[in-house]
Amino acid sequence: MKTLVFRMAATFRLLLPAVSVAMALLPVLALIQPAAGEEAPPVTAIDILLEPDATMLKHAAANNERLRKVYPAGFALDEAHSPHITLLQCFVRTADLDKVYDAAGKVLADAGVASMKLEAFKYYYAPADEKTGVAGICAKPTDAIVKLQADIITAVKPFTVETATVSAFSAPHPSPDLDQALIDYVSTFDPKMSGKNFNPHVSTGVAPKDYIEKMMAEPFDNFTFSPAGAAVYQLGPFGAAARKLKQWEFK
Repeated sequence: MKTLVFRMAATFRLLLPAVSVAMALLPVLALIQPAAGEEAPPVTAIDILLEPDATMLKHAAANNERLRKVYPAGFALDEAHSPHITLLQCFVRTADLDKVYDAAGKVLADAGVASMKLEAFKYYYAPADEKTGVAGICAKPTDAIVKLQADIITAVKPFTVETATVSAFSAPHPSPDLDQALIDYVSTFDPKMSGKNFNPHVSTGVAPKDYIEKMMAEPFDNFTFSPAGAAVYQLGPFGAAARKLKQWEFK
């Protein structure tokens, strides 16, 4: 009996340091892990973007009008679908939005965006569903805009989260499948749409894929334009820039 007691005492002495460490970590673990039933901090889906000048706006409006004639259910270019060139789509903690604005604003101020010249050179589209696509006008990815995107991504990275629910957007789609597709798109924007994969473009509307493909085969008259400003928007359905949160104007 005495031997058993001695062995138990010896075992406890061996375990004591580990138990002490675990007890010391309990307050830290409580901070890291939400309590049962506690909601995660609110998250916002954002688009950090460039706002094009009057030249691009005119071309985008003309193309939008054309697309809506063949597909009236498509979106109009308005306050809920503002023409823009996306630099980054991501999820950020809502409480950190002011920090995101500060970080992005410093990058934009140092980049000389007002003097940036971009060349529009073709139409393109991204599939929306089996039958339709979101059309747009593409700009050539210059070294300057590729670097600007990379710097924006680096600056806001500390405030991003990997994914979110549809509540991060301004409104859901009628279809949950479209909601999930958009969540996946935003979650993987960097790296799938950054760096060598960056395709700077202005989305102009929705139309049947076969119509857009015919439009893409038509001759395209290249034109030059510049950014007139930059902004942060909350993303809405179809990844549209739906609600303006912050704006910078270039002079």
